[in-house]
Amino acid sequence: MQAKDSMTGREWFTAAELAELALPGLPAEKRALNRWANEKGWAYRKDQCGELLVRKRAGRGGGMEYHVSLLPGQARLALADRGISADIPALPPIEQDVGGWRWFDAQSTKVKAEAELRVRIIHEVEVLEETGMSRTSAVSEVSKDCGKSVATIWNWIGLVEGIAPSNRLPALAPRRRGGGVTAEIDPELWSILKSDYLRPSEPTFASCYDRVAAIAKERGLSLPSKRTLSRRVEREIPRGIVIKRRKGAEALRRSIPAERRTVEHLNAMDIVNIDGHKFDVWVVPPGGGKPVRPLMVALQDVYSSKVLSWCIDLTENTLQTQIALAGLFRDWGIPKACLLDNGRAFASKAITGGAKTRFRFKIRESDPTGILTALGIQTHWALPYRGQSKPIERAFRDMCDRIARHPACEGAYTGNSVVNKPENYGQRAMGWDEFCAHVAKGIAEHNARKGRTGRHYAGRSFDEVFTESYARSAIGKATPEQLRVALLTAEQKTVDRQTGMISLFGNRYWSAECHDLAGRKVTVRFDPDKLHGDIFLYDQEGHFLATAHLHEDQGFDTQAGAVASSKRLAAARKAVREGEEAERFLSAEQVAAMQPAAQAPQMPDPGAVRMVRHRGQTAAALKALPTPQGEQTISRESRVFRALQASNRLKIVE
Repeated sequence: MQAKDSMTGREWFTAAELAELALPGLPAEKRALNRWANEKGWAYRKDQCGELLVRKRAGRGGGMEYHVSLLPGQARLALADRGISADIPALPPIEQDVGGWRWFDAQSTKVKAEAELRVRIIHEVEVLEETGMSRTSAVSEVSKDCGKSVATIWNWIGLVEGIAPSNRLPALAPRRRGGGVTAEIDPELWSILKSDYLRPSEPTFASCYDRVAAIAKERGLSLPSKRTLSRRVEREIPRGIVIKRRKGAEALRRSIPAERRTVEHLNAMDIVNIDGHKFDVWVVPPGGGKPVRPLMVALQDVYSSKVLSWCIDLTENTLQTQIALAGLFRDWGIPKACLLDNGRAFASKAITGGAKTRFRFKIRESDPTGILTALGIQTHWALPYRGQSKPIERAFRDMCDRIARHPACEGAYTGNSVVNKPENYGQRAMGWDEFCAHVAKGIAEHNARKGRTGRHYAGRSFDEVFTESYARSAIGKATPEQLRVALLTAEQKTVDRQTGMISLFGNRYWSAECHDLAGRKVTVRFDPDKLHGDIFLYDQEGHFLATAHLHEDQGFDTQAGAVASSKRLAAARKAVREGEEAERFLSAEQVAAMQPAAQAPQMPDPGAVRMVRHRGQTAAALKALPTPQGEQTISRESRVFRALQASNRLKIVE
């Protein structure tokens, strides 16, 4: 720091000058002021930049000069009032530095421990002062005990001058500025290194550095060390970008904390979730043939985690889903909502048709009403292959151990991947009925197992939690008509415009009510295993319309077919005749007689009358105008036509 030439705005003063100014809070004699400065340790005090606040006086006579920041607050204010020096405060109080504690909290444990040590040393100095010892003696005594120099302790005392004891830690924390100038690297080489390292192949940083080093050598460019660039990558490139580019979007999603949801506000049958699970067991299909891994569609109550209904089939399909839903409706009732993913079997039009939030297939107004939509069950969509979105995935994980790895499946277990096959892989295959019974037993044990922890289970089984909530909940029970909707397959058909007949899988269906549905699009519900039975027709909103019967084909020379056709026609005619009589139609003569009589039209009056003069028997002489080419052609054709007419009359006379 440099002293200012003029008296105004000075920052440095000698002891004699300070004594002459007689400032408040300072001794008024030079010798006393020097002694007071020694006791305060002014010779060792430093500013925030680490520079001493005491310096040798330039010029003749020598001596020492003290910076104005060393003076007590009253003395500095007096100098400012006299216009001798600007009011240069000491280090800002830490309570005014809102970032002081935030900065301290971000430091390492080593820095915090050093700050705590300095606070203890200053506290020991203050304790010795309270016993009557001078500060200089106290600093010297503490210096011997702690092994720190006197100058260092005086410097720490200066750092906390004017600062509340509760805020000394941030003020005394070491503020060393490590590191040097950032190593320079050619921007293009830096871009090549980043792009090479941040690839899905996940190359090592060493190999990427070697490739960039070869490019730098070819171009004659310098390159910092591998460790330097590795630290720069860690420092400058966010971790999320590194994960996204090297491991993919799914890894980035897993790095973000997932939601933890509660079910305490729910009751049994409020929400169920449905999903499919392929067992790791070889099973012979019902009709025999090559062993397969069966697939089960199961429904679970979200509140209690109890598995309520399931259906096992060779593949995941819509009919399998319908059977599982029908079992749920029949045994437990109709839930308020269902959580499912957009798999083909679940998001099919037969299950969720008519729902405006489906994410599979094109949504049309003419789509048939699905089972869930028809029964007023709200659909919630989860993401496929996202186990944390569907609680039933945890049940499937338990079934992998307690069902697929059960001793009853020994030799038929396939392993959970191609690299985890058991030693006895493919030794045998279970029978279909045997496996279905084994799964039913395993699910019953899964629901009845006690000692469940987490949520609100409190050591109870899923069965007990479900039963307790089911008994106090309002459950919607399924009627026979609703079960019929759940069990039957749905197809969208257009009724024949002429006859009202419906064609389905090569069969024809008809009833008298179908006449009124001619040309309309309807939803046909039927039992796929009984195509020779009746089918049921519904409109696009799910309202029942009619029942259609099978219209069987008849032999060409059979009398029974003709008799049946005659009876059908007679019945239709009779129904139409009775309908006509019930409507009481009027005859055409009656309708004509009721028409209003024709009225004479009203003639409008002209706005003005134009006078017309009579010219007599002669016409005004007009100048002949030249005939256009088109009119000449027409005149010639007229003469030819008259000549031909005359010729024809002559022939007739002859």
